[in-house]
Amino acid sequence: MRRVTQPETDLTPPEGLLDPVGVGPWEGPWPEDPRLDPELLAHGDRRNVVDRYRYWTVEAIVADLDTRRHPFHVAIENWRHDLNIGTVVRTANAFLAEAVHVVGKKRWNRRGAMVTDRYQHVRHHPDVTALHAWAREAGLPVLAVDNLPGAVPLETAVLPRACVLLFGQEGSGLTDEAREESDGVLSIAQFGSTRSINAGVAAGIAMHAWIRQHAAVDGRGAPAAR
Repeated sequence: MRRVTQPETDLTPPEGLLDPVGVGPWEGPWPEDPRLDPELLAHGDRRNVVDRYRYWTVEAIVADLDTRRHPFHVAIENWRHDLNIGTVVRTANAFLAEAVHVVGKKRWNRRGAMVTDRYQHVRHHPDVTALHAWAREAGLPVLAVDNLPGAVPLETAVLPRACVLLFGQEGSGLTDEAREESDGVLSIAQFGSTRSINAGVAAGIAMHAWIRQHAAVDGRGAPAAR
């Protein structure tokens, strides 16, 4: 299959770009692999996926990811249609979280997810009580992330391998109920003048802290073979 060096994106390439993003139609005899999508083989694959998943169906990609997902979950409160949820989903997909849990309003803006919600499990809970009930049944501690008095610095915390990382609404942060029902609260160190950082950024920092402690990474910074 023909390789292309341009950055991957789900957007249409600018007019005049010599090589399209992704890969073109399959050249030569079609492979006999049930994971491959005949439409993509015929017309090319321009999706924002890593090379190993070129031409694969969405179902085949999800099935393969499900064999390798990390045992941490991410939850975010959504009382005012938080625009950061799409970013959280996209980052959770990049770090291969088990699932993202949207707490509160069921509807959320998918634009920031850049189609990664097709590959990332996203679940809904009507409120934090329902989230905590689900977590207790699953045997997962819930760790809230917010810069609150008494919070444990994320930079020095030892994160459980299996857990739920809970984030509050952009601007207002965690609700009192979310904080009180959580098994612990973590803070992210800040050194400037702003009182808070973006919720999507905070989620990415916390997820990467988990990755640094628990994920298998080789010497080149790539996922290690299992």
